[in-house]
Amino acid sequence: MTEITEVPSPFCGIGTDDLAIRVDGLSLQVAANGCAVNTPGFEQPITDTSPRVGGQAVDLDTAVAKAAALLRDTKQPVIAGCATDVNGMRGLLALADKSGAVVDNVNFPAARRNLLALQDSGWMNTTLAELKNRCDVLLIVGTDLEAFAPRFFERYLWNEQSMFLDNTASRDVIYLGKAPSGDASTSPAGKTATVLTCADADLPDVVAVLAALIKKQPVLAQNVAGIAVTDLQAVADKLKTAQYGVILWGAAALAYDHAELTVQTLCGIVKDINLQGTRCSGFPLGGREGDQTANQVCGWTTGYPARVNFARGYPEYDPFLYDSQAMLANGEADALIWVHAFNVNAKPPRTTLPTIVIGRSGMTFEKEPDVFIPVGTPGIDHAGHAYRLDNVVAIRLKKLRDSGLPSTAEVLQAIEQAL
Repeated sequence: MTEITEVPSPFCGIGTDDLAIRVDGLSLQVAANGCAVNTPGFEQPITDTSPRVGGQAVDLDTAVAKAAALLRDTKQPVIAGCATDVNGMRGLLALADKSGAVVDNVNFPAARRNLLALQDSGWMNTTLAELKNRCDVLLIVGTDLEAFAPRFFERYLWNEQSMFLDNTASRDVIYLGKAPSGDASTSPAGKTATVLTCADADLPDVVAVLAALIKKQPVLAQNVAGIAVTDLQAVADKLKTAQYGVILWGAAALAYDHAELTVQTLCGIVKDINLQGTRCSGFPLGGREGDQTANQVCGWTTGYPARVNFARGYPEYDPFLYDSQAMLANGEADALIWVHAFNVNAKPPRTTLPTIVIGRSGMTFEKEPDVFIPVGTPGIDHAGHAYRLDNVVAIRLKKLRDSGLPSTAEVLQAIEQAL
């Protein structure tokens, strides 16, 4: 048994890089600094190493040849999932270009809420390092941050040392919408978070009133969605008097119609506070299972985030038209390639179309795909790079074991070359 320290995680999105992993052959055990997100990701066992065609075990070359044969005569294939590392996403885009496929990231429905606000009016966002060293007021809107990233507070808010704060335990934490699921929001000094709860569907109204209070506009109501306007005024006052306020939201948690307008309102609050003489920044959550990596690589390769179509021989972007789920349901696609190297439970959508799954070992299916090729997980079975949720750091992932599984990039490149 070998223990590897200072292991970075590809699972949580926040750049956790201090895990200790015990390696015993193909088995992994998180020995230190694990969490509810990272530990299951690392400890998932390998249950199959052989590709399958029609449910029968074959060698890799046979599986690649079959996948290429399925794609060769298609008119509009879809490559979805897109959960891989930088090199895997490069290989995916090269295959999409060769086959004229649509590329759609599994988490794009949530990311679209952010992208539409960004494209329409822009935003002013910060990084994990700035938050760690400067933030004195953190407003968390519509998401349970403790459940999303269990070690966020430990690593980025209650850190003992900060470049610009004398006492990090004095930071103010405010939840607006969802309440935290644990006590990680409580500072080491015992200072608890302020929690103002409301239903998700009421968040647009609550955020709109907060925006009005920030701009000193009159609000005649005494409460909104069960929250006293005086309590929202106290939140507005804290943000306006903070040295460096941060407004954090999770687009995936804003699961209601036109949630992009709520994101846009939050971005407007950030701008308005900066115009009033203090500093404030936004902080959108993301980065789970390679979604930031997919959008980053797609962005620098094509000029667009995911939901890009290569059918015309060049990339076309449409955040609504190239929805893989809708295309499969409406009969607009004629083949599905599902790529997911991180999560055995992230299975392809149901379809009668020819299906190729390039996924993590251990995936099981109600209906066996035409081709299943198990691949190594970045940061476990091979080295790689994955983008952190703030989009400014590419985490260098380590190889922890010799599983013999190919990388996603190797498989996708082999299929491309076989076309």
